[in-house]
Amino acid sequence: MIKPFRPGAQLLDEIGAERISARSLAVWWLGQSGYVIKSPRATLVVDPYLSEHLTQKYAGTSKPHIRMTPAPFRGHELKGVDLILASHKHSDHLDPGTVPDLLAASPAAKLGLPESLLDHALSLGLPADRLIPLDAGSVFELAGFRIRAIPSAHEGLDTDDRGRHLYLGFVIETEGLRLYHSGDSVAYDGLDDWLGPASFDVLFLPINGRDPARGVPGNMSAAEAVDLASRVKPRYIVPHHYDMFTFNTVPVAVFEDEAKRLPEGVTPRVLKCGERWEIAS
Repeated sequence: MIKPFRPGAQLLDEIGAERISARSLAVWWLGQSGYVIKSPRATLVVDPYLSEHLTQKYAGTSKPHIRMTPAPFRGHELKGVDLILASHKHSDHLDPGTVPDLLAASPAAKLGLPESLLDHALSLGLPADRLIPLDAGSVFELAGFRIRAIPSAHEGLDTDDRGRHLYLGFVIETEGLRLYHSGDSVAYDGLDDWLGPASFDVLFLPINGRDPARGVPGNMSAAEAVDLASRVKPRYIVPHHYDMFTFNTVPVAVFEDEAKRLPEGVTPRVLKCGERWEIAS
């Protein structure tokens, strides 16, 4: 098992006590594609997977979801959250073992998620009045965060029978900083156009790639994530979606090797689960 950099009460105390300077953000990686992003005003959580839901669901099957990194804490333990974003239905992003508890622990928090998943969210017992339905191009503002949803392709740009996207990524703006969280996605044709010409501070991108033998939809490889960052030229690229399940990961060293060809001005930032990182505008 890969031990979190700072687990349990230590990490929760650090997140709760953190006081952020103006025009700055503190970021903690929760493992897989999950992050806590704290501004001077509010706390945002993206794609948290903090349970054993998938390990239990797939026990004894041909796709055992054996954890490589334990959850740094559980959903009910994190308080003071203002906004949660879930990029798509898969349980390591919209986790039935995490999201209901997060909402219960922070009664004022809202959940932004694909509109195509509203019925699924209600089936999990999530309160309708706390859901913010989104589709590609949707924009909303809450607690100082401006969120723009864009399509993700996991592996296709799939939609429901009403044309609503099943997978989304998020452009997040606050405190003069601009971030992109891909959710699960390949680097599809048109992604650069959706991101737009404005500069980014951080791209949070998956690196586990695609292998049909895994039996699950895939993502960008490390090389493709570096290619995207080389075109978009953010200040930082942060890899995610690795070191969670033994059957669906790649060594982060593969990304670190690919990152050697990033252009000047683009810095790779590899986080440890539970590690704090501060970025200023």
